[in-house]
Amino acid sequence: MKVAVIGTGYVGLVAATCFADSGNTVITVDKVEAKINKLLNGEIPIFEPGLEEMVKRNLKAKRLIPTTDMRYAIENSEVIFSAVGTPTGSDGKADLSAVWAVMKEIAPYFNGYKIVVNKSTVPVGTAAKVCEILSQGTKEKFDVVSNPEFLKEGAALDDFLRPERVVIGTTSEKAGEIMRTLYDPFLKNGAEFLVMDNKSAEMCKYASNAMLATRISFMNEIANICSRVGADVTKVRIAMGLDSRIGRRFLYSGIGYGGSCFPKDVKALAATARENDYEPILIDAIEKVNARQKEILFSIASEHFKGDLKGKTIAMWGLAFKPQTDDMRDAPSRVIIKLLLEAGAKVKAYDPIAKETARAVFQDTIEYCEEAYETLEGADAMMLVTEWNEFRVPDFQKIKALLKQPVIFDGRNQYSLKEMKELGFTYYSIGRPVVK
Repeated sequence: MKVAVIGTGYVGLVAATCFADSGNTVITVDKVEAKINKLLNGEIPIFEPGLEEMVKRNLKAKRLIPTTDMRYAIENSEVIFSAVGTPTGSDGKADLSAVWAVMKEIAPYFNGYKIVVNKSTVPVGTAAKVCEILSQGTKEKFDVVSNPEFLKEGAALDDFLRPERVVIGTTSEKAGEIMRTLYDPFLKNGAEFLVMDNKSAEMCKYASNAMLATRISFMNEIANICSRVGADVTKVRIAMGLDSRIGRRFLYSGIGYGGSCFPKDVKALAATARENDYEPILIDAIEKVNARQKEILFSIASEHFKGDLKGKTIAMWGLAFKPQTDDMRDAPSRVIIKLLLEAGAKVKAYDPIAKETARAVFQDTIEYCEEAYETLEGADAMMLVTEWNEFRVPDFQKIKALLKQPVIFDGRNQYSLKEMKELGFTYYSIGRPVVK
C-alpha cells in the first residue's frame, strides 16, 4: 500500500517506519529540510530503542522515503496520516493550528480518492472540521479517519507492532476496510480492531490517558497519606493490586507523571468539558495532585536540611520523565531542579540519554556528569528522579564513600528500607517510613 505520513516527530516517525517495515511504501514528510536530510542519512531526531536500526533498514530497502515535497507525497499516496504536533495552548486547549495548516496544504494535491487519517491526539470534533477544510480545497472524493495512537515512549515499537487494540473512527465502510488491510500485519496477536464513529474514536485517547493519570495521582495521594500516618504504600499497593477489580498496573507512587501525553491530554480533556458546559472536577484534581507531587521530593529535602539548602550540592540521578527516553517535557526533574536552584543549591546531574535534552532546558545552571558516581563526589545528598535500570542495584558502599553524608532522597521507591537501614543510610522515599 502507498502511504504518506506528515510529521517526523515521535508519533509520525514510529508509524511511518513500522508501516514501511511491514512492506508498504511510506513517504514521510517534514517541512524542516535539516530533519529530512538527517533522516536520509539514517539519523533520527528522537531516542527510541530499536528505531534507528529499523529506519536504516527501510531506507536501504527504499520503502521509507523522507522528503520535504508535500505534493509528491500526496499525489503518490492513498492513505495520508497527519502526525503533526498538537501542543497545549495557553488556555489548556490543544493547539490545532498545525493540523489545520496541513489540511489546507494537502487538499489541492488530491489526484483521486484519498483517506486522510488524524494520527495526532486531537479533541472531539476535529474530524468534522478537517472534512470541512478539505472540502473547500478539493473536488476529489476522500474520507477522514480518526486513528489515535497508544504508544508508550521507550516501548513504542513494540506497542505499534503488537498493539492491544487499534481504534478506527469512520462512517465509511470503504475506509474502514482499507485501514484494516493496512493494520492487518499488526493484528496477528489477537489485537482488537475497533471501528466506531469519529467522535468516539477521538475521545478514546483522552479517556484512556486520563484514567491512567488518575491512577497515578490517586496512588500519590495515598502515598502522601501513608507518610503522615506511618503506613507503607508499597504494602498497601500490593494488597490493592490483588483485587481483580483494581489490578496491579499503574499503582506505583512517585514524584508525578510527565512526558508528551498525560499532562497535555488531561488539560485538553478538561478544556473540552468546559467548552461543552461541564465542570470537570475530577479531571482538574488529577492535574492539581500531579503538579503538587512534582514538588514533594524538594520539600522532603528542604525539611531534611531544616529549610536551608543554600550552598548544598545535590547529586541527581535521572532527568528524563521516564526511562528509555530522552524526553523531558513536563518531567518532574524540571520542577525539582528549578526549586533547588531557587533555594541556592547546586545540582550535579546524570542521565544515560537525556543529557543534551537537559542542556537545552537548563543551559549551564547545573553541572552535567558523564557517569552516575561522578555526581556524588562532594555532594551533600543523592536524589533519584528517574528509575533507569542502571540505578536499580548500585554500589551502595561507593555511594556512601563519595557522599559527604549518606543521605538518599528516592523519588521512585527503588531501594529496600531494610537494606538502607543496615547500610547506615538516611533514606527518604515516597509514602514509606523514613530510615535514619
